[in-house]
Amino acid sequence: MLNSFIVMQGSTYHEEKQLGIIWSPKIDKLGMEPHSWKRMQEVKRGDRIFHYVKGFMVAISVVKEGCEEDSKPQTTENKESSKEEGYLVETEYCELEVPLNIREHFDQLAPYLPIKYAAFQEDGNGNSGYLYPCNEELTIKLLEYISTLNIYHTDDDQLEFPVDIVIEKERNPLYTILAETESEVKMKIRRGQEKYRKNLMPLWNHKCPLCGIDIEAVLRASKAKPWKDSSESERLDPYNGILLCCNHDALYEKGLIAFDGQGRLHVSSQISEEDYPKYSLAEKVKISIHPENKPYLKWHKRNVFMDNNKDSIN
Repeated sequence: MLNSFIVMQGSTYHEEKQLGIIWSPKIDKLGMEPHSWKRMQEVKRGDRIFHYVKGFMVAISVVKEGCEEDSKPQTTENKESSKEEGYLVETEYCELEVPLNIREHFDQLAPYLPIKYAAFQEDGNGNSGYLYPCNEELTIKLLEYISTLNIYHTDDDQLEFPVDIVIEKERNPLYTILAETESEVKMKIRRGQEKYRKNLMPLWNHKCPLCGIDIEAVLRASKAKPWKDSSESERLDPYNGILLCCNHDALYEKGLIAFDGQGRLHVSSQISEEDYPKYSLAEKVKISIHPENKPYLKWHKRNVFMDNNKDSIN
């Protein structure tokens, strides 16, 4: 299954596009190996790269060869190749006719950014560094905006495309990249979620531990550590979550309820105590958990739960 990344290129974009590569040094001047350089080693053949330059996604590329250690090759402008050791990935660039302005869409993209190693700052500007992970949910959102701008855009007075224009667009390499990427990413998410749910349900006796609902159609495999923040193994770990009914799942996902490492329920101060019965919540209720649930529940309480007092994580 493919993975996606965001590369922050700036002034290096045109040179690296000419070479058909992305490249980073191995170590900095202090002898350290920054995470955004070391991440180059994770890139493999078939992965997708989103190219960010000065506030815009300007291209998407398909990796031709996985990462290898190599010095930076020469360009037509620079006849001398770099002697500095680094990580090199060969990739086939496909430039966007209409670049995507990240800040214009940042409010919609922000919910899909991971807490750790996000490519963008809270104001929508790019972070310093070179290569960042792009989780599947963020990938789909970027594809959606790129498609709207470059594939499905029409003039205001043009309600539909003539057949020859449709055919031309379908032959466009960008159309193929976007369609194939979306298909593979959605399949990866679907397979992962199906496996996760199947393995999680028996851990909770096929019912919501808060209200006892056992109708499978309204039960949700709620993740404690969301997809965007989880590693590949954490996404499939059945202990990373709880089986909850639709209502409690929504409260849990939005951080309005949480569980500590002992299984005790915590309710956000945004919900008044007099409304607890409305949401089938009971103060100080404690659910039975597995020891493997503990680190995930603590992570959710620390990072997702919406409350003024987070001193006690237990």
